[in-house]
Amino acid sequence: MDDFAALGRDVERLLGETGGNYRVRALRESASTNDDVKAAARRGEAAGLVVIADRQTAGRGRLRRAFFSPDGTGLYISVLLRPALPATSSALVTAAAAVAVAEAIEHVSGRSAQIKWVNDIFLDGRKVCGILTEGSVGPDGALQYAVLGIGVNVAPPPGGFPEELRPIACAVFEGSAPEGARARLAAEILTRFRRFRNLEARQFLPAYRARSMVLGRRVAVSLGEEVFPARALSIDDDCHLIVEAERGVLSLCAGEVSIRPASDG
Repeated sequence: MDDFAALGRDVERLLGETGGNYRVRALRESASTNDDVKAAARRGEAAGLVVIADRQTAGRGRLRRAFFSPDGTGLYISVLLRPALPATSSALVTAAAAVAVAEAIEHVSGRSAQIKWVNDIFLDGRKVCGILTEGSVGPDGALQYAVLGIGVNVAPPPGGFPEELRPIACAVFEGSAPEGARARLAAEILTRFRRFRNLEARQFLPAYRARSMVLGRRVAVSLGEEVFPARALSIDDDCHLIVEAERGVLSLCAGEVSIRPASDG
């Protein structure tokens, strides 16, 4: 396992000129890097703070689900943003980050990455990364700040993934990660995400659509307690998923989808 303080310094070095836009803090352990950054945002910290942890004791994904965050083999990173965006456009943050992560994974590993709407990155049909964007909304409906949280399985943990995750989770590297891989991956993600800093220009959208693993496929849509079949048709300019269901064509800005087997309807 690498020296984690050195990893933080390596990320700053690899960022090069882009590093002037970020301030990197590396922690051996965090309950949640998103919570660390939210606390800093409430104290008035400027945009560009990056917190990277070797392990999380209370990492979470969407819908407050626990996020498996073992030490030594994952990359748990949160970034403080203060975008001039209405809260209704917060999905742009997640979608831009998904493209940045997919490109970064491909750059360091040579493997082809896909995006499952709205926030998961997959390799060979299994999840390698989850993205969680949280924030605070002002009285005018605009984002006061956003916290972009990214959790990547860089290598399998010692002994492998827990039994319940083995069919659905994977890592960027199938064996031990090359030396310095976590630092390179973090720097690539931050550099590529910085390219999309003008989120309203939506420069990431063509790549987001092209990498989608749900478009044109039968999916199961989960909206709260309701689950129904549909076909994923397109992703609109606000990153909503357009699906065709029995009730008609719907625009999804929330909820989840899972891909249905070809034999299932």
